[in-house]
Amino acid sequence: MVIGWIAAMVVIIGVGSSLKGEFNADYNTPGSESKAASDITQQRFGGYSGQELSVAWKDPAGVRTPAAQQRMDTFFAQAEKVNHISGHTPIRISQNGQYGTTTLPLTVPGWDVTKDQGKQLIDAAQSNDGNGLEIKLGGDPIQRAEEQASPEGIGFFAAAIVLLIAFGSVVAAGLPLGIALVGLGISSAGLIPLLANVIDVPDWTTAVSGLIGIGVGIDYSLLVLTRFRSAMAQGKDRHDAVVEAVTTAGRSVIIAGCTVVIAVLGLFLTGLSYMYGVAISAAIAVLVMMLASITLLPALLSMLGPRVDRLRIPLLGRSLRKAEVDHRESPALRWAHGVQKRPWLAAIAATAVLLALAAPALGMRLGFPDAGNDRPSSMTRQAYDLISDGFGPGTNGPVIVAAKLPSATDTAVMVSLRSKIQSDPDVAFVGPTRVNSAKDAAIIPVIPKSAPQDSATTDFVHRLRDDIVPSAVGDSGVDVQVGGVAAALEDQSQYIKDRIPIFIIGVVGLSFLLLLVAFHSPFISLKAGVMNLLSVSAAYGVMTLAANGGGLSSLIGIDHEVPIAPFMPVMMFAILFGLSMDYEVFLISRIREEYLKDGDTRRAVAEGLAKTARVITAAAAIMVVVFLAFLASPDTFLKLFGIGLASAIFLDATVVRMVLVPAVMQLLGKRNWWIPDWLERILPRLDVERVAPAGAESGS
Repeated sequence: MVIGWIAAMVVIIGVGSSLKGEFNADYNTPGSESKAASDITQQRFGGYSGQELSVAWKDPAGVRTPAAQQRMDTFFAQAEKVNHISGHTPIRISQNGQYGTTTLPLTVPGWDVTKDQGKQLIDAAQSNDGNGLEIKLGGDPIQRAEEQASPEGIGFFAAAIVLLIAFGSVVAAGLPLGIALVGLGISSAGLIPLLANVIDVPDWTTAVSGLIGIGVGIDYSLLVLTRFRSAMAQGKDRHDAVVEAVTTAGRSVIIAGCTVVIAVLGLFLTGLSYMYGVAISAAIAVLVMMLASITLLPALLSMLGPRVDRLRIPLLGRSLRKAEVDHRESPALRWAHGVQKRPWLAAIAATAVLLALAAPALGMRLGFPDAGNDRPSSMTRQAYDLISDGFGPGTNGPVIVAAKLPSATDTAVMVSLRSKIQSDPDVAFVGPTRVNSAKDAAIIPVIPKSAPQDSATTDFVHRLRDDIVPSAVGDSGVDVQVGGVAAALEDQSQYIKDRIPIFIIGVVGLSFLLLLVAFHSPFISLKAGVMNLLSVSAAYGVMTLAANGGGLSSLIGIDHEVPIAPFMPVMMFAILFGLSMDYEVFLISRIREEYLKDGDTRRAVAEGLAKTARVITAAAAIMVVVFLAFLASPDTFLKLFGIGLASAIFLDATVVRMVLVPAVMQLLGKRNWWIPDWLERILPRLDVERVAPAGAESGS
């Protein structure tokens, strides 16, 4: 088994490295007005995608000096030789003459420009600035070309520290890390790069799927390893201990892993093509980790046996003989009994805490953070600042008004439209109207006064579409579509908002059915869904507070309010709903095992909580530190993503699993395991935690 996994890893990584695809994605929103505008520009303006790279330069001596103009001419000549780059648009000079800006139109969407092409553009800018002249570039291709190292390494290191503290043994801590490393190599370095050949995969996918994979890989290995150590401590030989670990904890891992896979594949319900690549990549990472935890890890455990506790670190962890044996005096057992004495108080207090944390989510503002949130040392941020200083922040996100002209005489309509746009108080600049050679299409570039991420820009896009364009066009037959960066971002935000209810219903419904099959209990399955919704909602609230900027948010580089990328709540829901089910399965499966011994719900809940508290706490701590590794990313949306995920896992493992679950199960009593006879007959039986005591009663 071990040799097979090593061989598979070598082959898959080798094939993935040699046949890897290019990471890219289509961020256009299906059926949107911005997509229609993009189609007009591409089809009728020589392949112009409607997207551009921004170019900004500054010279204290003046950008019109012969020396500055010569350097800029050389830069443009070099930049326009790069694939997919067209000739620059008319140059704008600031009133003080120290700033210049223009754009380089793209013949493909920005996400289709490769990293190498982005680096060529950066090199052209850097080789021509100097002697007082600064040349900076902005746009998605430049941002991707400047990307720093992925945060997986930080997450892996942090997880190693938590494991050493939990086990106190280098060997025991090294096993989950080894499983995670093997799974990470196979998925992130092998299968996902191969997937990029057949489907759109965004370039940030490996960071997200990698950290999810590390988290679940260590968690699943931790569960199996803990059960193995417990069996060994009870005097069982290594064979029986491995069998017990796989047939109990291994079954929980399968159910938990399948739940995570179902949840992340729910991203297909968004209808966005780039989400398909994220969903499949995350599912691949989870499946590889799940398989390694129930095949490779048991093989290693059978080889190690009692040596799994070797190379102990003084004062850390507990020895094999002390681990998971006697829970009668454990703090977790006393805590469980305390919650069971006052279940109503515990349930109401825990729910109130979660709802209070969720309340800020009602004010969540969806949108895409602009380059003004990039790290100050990045070229995209420097270009953004130069453009904002010289021409206003709206220049960083132009709106493109594209029109199909039924006849050449309809250019008069465009003159009227341009005049009305120019008179809007939120417009800083309107470029000249461009008509194509066939005289059947026209473009008007519009620069708002506000930044692309500001709500004022969103309001202007709506006003342009709903009021200005209809009043100027009337019944002339001219087909006008509003596109560009700001409009495209707003379209996607609205599209995802409309799809969220379908997505949530789909993920929650499928997860409910899986838990129903696993536990044969409608109440347990329903309770799990409701509690997970509470913890996810609380995470949304914490993330919204972080996005408001200032205070503690400034410690992670968010010093002013930023919008939350519209795909983040959807992705967070899928990931968190699946991961929260992990802890639900771990805890409920152990409670059910105890319940089947004597039918005493009170004792089963207390014992199940006590026996899983240590492993769930360790697993949650690992997840929290892994997701906090996102804070090392320069991308604002990844920082917020990490905060949301980490806070949800923390709340789920503490408030939900330690308070809400035992309180509600105490209140339900034997109703926890109630199921109608007709439903019991048609459901397949999956014994998540196998136990066979004499006279054990059924779970229905």
